[in-house]
Amino acid sequence: MGLMQDQAAKSARTRILEAAAELFYREGIRAVGIDAVIAHSGVAKMSLYRNFAGKDELVAAFLEYRDQIYWTWWDKVTARHPGDARGQIRAIFEAVGKRTANLDYRGCPFINTAVEFPDLDHPGRIVALANKLELRKRLGGLAEMAGAHDPAMLADQLLLLIEGTYVSGQTIGAEGVGQKAAAAAATVLVEAACAERRATDS
Repeated sequence: MGLMQDQAAKSARTRILEAAAELFYREGIRAVGIDAVIAHSGVAKMSLYRNFAGKDELVAAFLEYRDQIYWTWWDKVTARHPGDARGQIRAIFEAVGKRTANLDYRGCPFINTAVEFPDLDHPGRIVALANKLELRKRLGGLAEMAGAHDPAMLADQLLLLIEGTYVSGQTIGAEGVGQKAAAAAATVLVEAACAERRATDS
């Protein structure tokens, strides 16, 4: 493929992916058909199938795209508190609270996908699970750095708190628990986990 053709192919793929990301997130994956994505992206149907084998592959690509955005956001938030695990944890929850208070917030795309596709072997479900496992792993690393007595337990507690904040933001909206309660609850959990370790070590 020549340079100009390659650039055109990348451009078409990008337009398709961005259109799918917008529609899938706003309206739900099952509610959006391939024709709607094609119309919204402005590309020919042949271009879509040249880049994606079908809707399932497009769903997986959409989630991989959102996964990259999510971890870029995460790294930006945690970078504000270098070497301070407790500060990073609090900053994450404060940032999550702000995200869930946005008027265009439609929930966590990975949770939404898991609800829409109960089949564990669905390509989108696989990407969604990978995101949550990575989240659990990163929280575990922060819990250990913070000095928790049981880092794995604290990581699971924080994971449940984040997931609950995402769902509350979708069901209750800006008046949900995310704005202040989640960060406050995370601080309590971290302090309790670290105090338990201090008591054990003394």
